[in-house]
Amino acid sequence: MPSLARTTSLFLALVFAHLPLAASAQAPDALLFPGADGKEHTPLVVPAEKKAAVLCFVSPYCPTSNNFVPELNRIVADYSGKFAFYFVHADPDVKLTDVLQHTEMNEIKATVLLDKEQKLAKLVQAKITPEVAVLAPDGKTTVYQGRVNDLYLGPTKRQRQATTKDLRDALDAIQEGKPVAHAKTEAMGCKISGMK
Repeated sequence: MPSLARTTSLFLALVFAHLPLAASAQAPDALLFPGADGKEHTPLVVPAEKKAAVLCFVSPYCPTSNNFVPELNRIVADYSGKFAFYFVHADPDVKLTDVLQHTEMNEIKATVLLDKEQKLAKLVQAKITPEVAVLAPDGKTTVYQGRVNDLYLGPTKRQRQATTKDLRDALDAIQEGKPVAHAKTEAMGCKISGMK
């Protein structure tokens, strides 16, 4: 039997999942996105105390994406003091119950967003899960985009272990005020439905 907190969370998330994004008479950075926590979030507004916002496009339906969640969780734990993290579900057909189950089963500590209208995905041109986009404090400039690391050399071609740490390298450079050496890498995984 589900707990009262879980039932309440599910109810709130269902309500927010059906709200449209805030009308954009305002700047794009003011867009509100429903979260799995039942609250609205503005991921394009980078908090003053953070160096950047990290959008992690994930899917409960993609085995490749799911294999990266433990490392993404470790990165969130290691860097959340300096960066704002968001796990973004941008598949227009994703079921809220699956998002909530994915969040709970993987013990995701970052804010989980629903982007069923694919406004965030289109803004940064994310096409794959998992794919990350790191936005500068202005919330508009992408300073790194691509893979978490090279664990996968192709959509289903997995190595025993990663030999690069692309996202960590990018975050380290940003923390040190240096340019990201490789600002664009190719993400491997599952296509985000509807993104070309």
